[in-house]
Amino acid sequence: MPDKTEYMMPMEIEQRSFAIIESHLREITLPEPERSVLKRVIHTTADFDYAENLTFSENAVQIGLELLKNGADIVTDTNMACAGIRKEVLARFGGTAHCFMADPDVAAEAAHRGVTRAMVSMEKACRTLQKNLIFAIGNAPTALIQLDAIVRSGSQAPKLIIGVPVGFVNVVEAKEMIIRSGVPYIVARGRKGGSNVAAAICNALLYQLYRP
Repeated sequence: MPDKTEYMMPMEIEQRSFAIIESHLREITLPEPERSVLKRVIHTTADFDYAENLTFSENAVQIGLELLKNGADIVTDTNMACAGIRKEVLARFGGTAHCFMADPDVAAEAAHRGVTRAMVSMEKACRTLQKNLIFAIGNAPTALIQLDAIVRSGSQAPKLIIGVPVGFVNVVEAKEMIIRSGVPYIVARGRKGGSNVAAAICNALLYQLYRP
């Protein structure tokens, strides 16, 4: 079989990739700006199932854009997701990305209480960060469960929850809790997701505000 590969520069590859993705989404009626978020997730995962399971509350993307434009911080449940966020773009608007999962005080408190570090790190974020917060959860369903508890307690509530943890245990249920929480959300229903998806959604929002 002859070699049909082409040498392309990274920007050309991205442009071609998005053209291919758009050609597969012709029957999908999702409008902008949600459509751009979906395409960024598919570009990251090469998985068109997200066209069916990525769910947005009303005006969630526009809410996220306004939050970021006004300096909101992003809190993640993994260092991988935090590392993947375009922090230089976030900083242009006065925002910072945080992950408290590896903090010694979080680990100690989680061990003392017999709960997960993800739960304690969500509490720490809401307690210590006196800013509007976007939570991007790609790994730990217990982070979503704790965010739902924080919302129901009436304390400082997240302004937007990106709920895309991957897995088999409590994942589906935790995502549905967020959908019912009353907080604006972007959720990948079902078992699929991951830290890369959480970062991709954050970057999709940031790219709509500023593209170097």
